[in-house]
Amino acid sequence: MTLQQKIFAILTSFLLFITIIHLVKKGKLREEYSWLWLLTGFVILALVIWYDLLLLLTELIGAVLPTTTLFIFGIIFLVLIILHFTIKISAMTNQIKNLSQKISLLEAQNNMLE
Repeated sequence: MTLQQKIFAILTSFLLFITIIHLVKKGKLREEYSWLWLLTGFVILALVIWYDLLLLLTELIGAVLPTTTLFIFGIIFLVLIILHFTIKISAMTNQIKNLSQKISLLEAQNNMLE
């Protein structure tokens, strides 16, 4: 990894840390999701500092280039995020359905009382 690539990756990870902290302080990102993004920044930083780890992972998964390993783990990361949000959306859909049914029952009871 060239020096320019290392500097870029380190700056990217620090920018990610600062952005996540800023978003949590502003209330635009919930704390429960911030840990995932902070972990992502930490992994980027760790792979830059300990490049031999990336080379070891590349060898373990049988990839030819370290960039291939990064892309594979990036795709896995995105799939896990999509799966997590799909679970959250499914739970919210059920909650909305239940709340809608409760509101309908309450409105029906209110109409009967009037």
